[in-house]
Amino acid sequence: MAEASAKLSVPTLESLGLARDRPLVIVDVDEVLGLFMKGFGAFVAERGYELRFERFALFQNLFQPGASEHLDIVEGRKLFDEFFRTGCGEIEPAPGAVAALRRLKPRAELLILSNAPAEAERLRGEWLKRHGLPPVLILSSGPKGPITAGLVAQTNAKSAFIDDLLPNLDSVAEHSPRTATFQHVADLRLRPLAPRSERHPRIDDWRELGEAIEAAIS
Repeated sequence: MAEASAKLSVPTLESLGLARDRPLVIVDVDEVLGLFMKGFGAFVAERGYELRFERFALFQNLFQPGASEHLDIVEGRKLFDEFFRTGCGEIEPAPGAVAALRRLKPRAELLILSNAPAEAERLRGEWLKRHGLPPVLILSSGPKGPITAGLVAQTNAKSAFIDDLLPNLDSVAEHSPRTATFQHVADLRLRPLAPRSERHPRIDDWRELGEAIEAAIS
């Protein structure tokens, strides 16, 4: 696990099996490479809860069936942690993501940077391999700018970063300004709710996004 902080320990590209002289593309998992909300929604439904799409949030969208007030945040966090311990390997890949990264692979080093509990590492790694996605995985927490900057600093080649959350995109833009940033929101139900920013192109189609990433790192 890597914590985004002043004392952040960033792995070397060599230790990750990545070359320093090739472009570096850093990609998020949930709602970027994988349909997290769909998978989490099915997971909580099996436990008697429902996930509604009322806002671009997670815990505020968890409800007891028929309730008007969302589930207590502490209870929602327990479900979230359980999902990452036992169920995060069952989500579906985002449409077009696997094909887009396969097209990028000959042109760049691909690294998966996911904000997820440490308990998710085995299931998340197995999920990447099962779907033919890049196996190089770093689990992190907090804003992703510091760790991205530490990774990008190890190469003179161009770099790109893809995430669904504006705080992570803004963090990368602040800490690693030469890195091209792109926003992608995979779930159709979340897209109308997701905030946008002129700082980061929002591209929700993975074929188009792959082409934009390739242009940014060329």
